[in-house]
Amino acid sequence: MTAELSPANIGTDLDRAVAVLRSGGLIGLPTETVYGLGADAHHADAVDAIFRVKGRPVDHPLIVHVPDIDSARLWASDWPAPAEALARAFWPGPLTLIVTKSEDAPTNVTGGRTTVALRVPDHALALGLLRFFPGGIAAPSANRFGRVSPTTAQHVVADLGIDVDYVLDGGPCAVGVESTIVDCAISPPQILRHGSISAEQIERVIGTLAAVTGPARASGMMASHYAPRCHVHPMTSVHVAQTRAAEMSRGPSPLRARVLDGSVDPQRFAHDLYALLRLCDEDGIDDVFVVLPTNEGIGRAIRDRLLKAAAEPQRPNE
Repeated sequence: MTAELSPANIGTDLDRAVAVLRSGGLIGLPTETVYGLGADAHHADAVDAIFRVKGRPVDHPLIVHVPDIDSARLWASDWPAPAEALARAFWPGPLTLIVTKSEDAPTNVTGGRTTVALRVPDHALALGLLRFFPGGIAAPSANRFGRVSPTTAQHVVADLGIDVDYVLDGGPCAVGVESTIVDCAISPPQILRHGSISAEQIERVIGTLAAVTGPARASGMMASHYAPRCHVHPMTSVHVAQTRAAEMSRGPSPLRARVLDGSVDPQRFAHDLYALLRLCDEDGIDDVFVVLPTNEGIGRAIRDRLLKAAAEPQRPNE
């Protein structure tokens, strides 16, 4: 079991968070999407610690959080017109842009790639910290690799305990699913991960997007990810989901089953999704049947997360 942080290591003290970052430590970073596991992006040992604590493959690039567009440009050797247009339209916000990296962008942050992922989060506490610490905070989600992302400070503590030095408590995340990732280092740009900013919104700003091909090259592109301990079954019908759950609950070896309906209010469901999956684990649920929303807007992001949560993983740390 993960050892817990004391209450003294959870709070809203920006000075303390800055001190932890400058000393090469790790913080829990609140954003509007999910909580991140943050480190000074230019501190090699601290960045290496992110990979070690998460159990994350070292060739998986990290997202660098910065306070504004000017700071983002410092990380890029090329800042193409689509990146500029999207940054102006959606930053601060739940959008990550991939661009060709500058020469001094650390290799361990970029997973050895020639590109870097950048974001300006739309969260007051995070932006306050980034203005104190403008050099960039590398921060993937603050959970063990492949597991359900955290949307509260308490989730971070439950997952990582004393492996994180201080957790900034910014309250529950407003969006609840990870940022949309757009690769602007190629032309036309591609969406590598869907989030609350939809493909339709992005196309209205920069025009047609290219289809995604090739191996995973950004966070969340693996076939299996976002997985709770219980088995996730994506469903298209409430009636079928309820029938399957009832069948599981009967018989000589009954299992504990639960139905979650994401079809009625996808925006609200996205906000609650990871907390609901965590609650299923806490309640000892064996199988959860989740009714999918339509494949549009934030519903596309929800479907992506649930289909990957349902895939059979090679789960680390078990």
